[in-house]
Amino acid sequence: MIAGIEGKLLKLDTETALVQVGAITYEVMLPGYGVSALAGAIGTTIALHTMEYYEGSLGGGNLIPRLVGFLSPGEREFFTTFITVKGMGIRKGLRALSIPISDIAAAVENGDEKLLMSLPGIGRRMAQQTVAELKGKLQRFAVGAEPTRTATQFQAFQVQALEVLVAWGEKRNEAMELIELAAQKHPDIRTAEELVPLVYRLKQGVEV
Repeated sequence: MIAGIEGKLLKLDTETALVQVGAITYEVMLPGYGVSALAGAIGTTIALHTMEYYEGSLGGGNLIPRLVGFLSPGEREFFTTFITVKGMGIRKGLRALSIPISDIAAAVENGDEKLLMSLPGIGRRMAQQTVAELKGKLQRFAVGAEPTRTATQFQAFQVQALEVLVAWGEKRNEAMELIELAAQKHPDIRTAEELVPLVYRLKQGVEV
């Protein structure tokens, strides 16, 4: 099994990335939040934690190997649990992960079916099924989740930076506060690539 891949990010679309490793280019399926987090990384070297599966019908003899990528081993572990829900499946599960997994895990643990229904492809029945099957199993992924605050006033590059920070382990509310502080101190910044390192300097107390 290919458990990880590191290479140059050539292209992103709504569901997949093309990653070049030496002379070989791999197509890697991504969750929705992963596409957002990597939007500013095209042309740079990235590392993904991966899982493989075969798509198609065994009886029909038409199995296609697929590679799925995540930003951390924890996210991959969450996904393998998430797709055990009856009727979920890998493709539906990937589309549903449009927000950080900590928020989804917290919604499951809190029985927040309304938030789950807001995810792509998740209707009322699937939301109920997910809570029924997974509640009590996702606490370790929900630690620090604070889903009540939103980034509706953020510009697109700030939202992009926020998703990168959350994917790298920052608490959502704290990251939002630091992004707001960075905007006050440096209103000229207009890209996620500039904003993310600035946020880390502010967090460390480095004068900027």
